[in-house]
Amino acid sequence: MQIQPYLSFNGRCEEALHFYRDHLGGQITALMRFKENPDPPTDGSMPPGLDDKVMHSSIRIGDSEIMATDGGCISNSGPVVFQGISLTLSVADEAEARLRFDALAQGGQVSMPLGPTFFSPSFGVLTDRFGVNWMVIVPAPMPG
Repeated sequence: MQIQPYLSFNGRCEEALHFYRDHLGGQITALMRFKENPDPPTDGSMPPGLDDKVMHSSIRIGDSEIMATDGGCISNSGPVVFQGISLTLSVADEAEARLRFDALAQGGQVSMPLGPTFFSPSFGVLTDRFGVNWMVIVPAPMPG
């Protein structure tokens, strides 16, 4: 069994994929636009202007895969926002933590600066420019 995050980017999916590819060393493994849908809706349920937007995509970052879309982003109360979930990026060392944290923080907002904690030599929390919450951590060796 496996759980994979599926993120909705409200029109910025391709930009987010390229950002994560460039700054986290990801590899975009799939990308399908709404206009490429082999079975498009015929009932007018697709809002205009989505043709060139991302219907489905996936990006591999390390050993993990994140799926993403531009669809499913609007509710009756406005744009969907990421709340109650964070993606955790576990990295090898403090230098990589600094590199990845600073990249993700570009245009975003840091809520806990990267630094040592009782549970990690380097841990920080931020929201990136796309509204995704991230925790960057260097896992500490388990006592034992």
